[in-house]
Amino acid sequence: QVQLVESGGGLVQPGGSLRLTCAAFGIVFSMYDMAWYRQVPGKQRELVARILSSGNTNYADSLRGRFTISRDNAENTVYLQMNSLKSEDTAVYYCNANPGSIWGQGTQVTVSS
Repeated sequence: QVQLVESGGGLVQPGGSLRLTCAAFGIVFSMYDMAWYRQVPGKQRELVARILSSGNTNYADSLRGRFTISRDNAENTVYLQMNSLKSEDTAVYYCNANPGSIWGQGTQVTVSS
């Protein structure tokens, strides 16, 4: 069964850090481009970061320098390290795999004092 399972979300104070994890099942993980998106109520889902099967990465311009995406092909896992978090980073974060546009269920990140 093809499945992406996110974890690592939660409540964090402004300036804090979180690391999100997405575990992939049922795909040849090393051949997939992986990405993190986020969405707040009433807004479109937006790309946070992408890591290709080649290992190349790209980021939303506004997040470059604070967020880092990485992958471990041996563990079928992609990570999103988020530092210097701000209240505007509050959102549901989703893992995505392509080809096939596979989505996880999302994990809530709340940045608040």
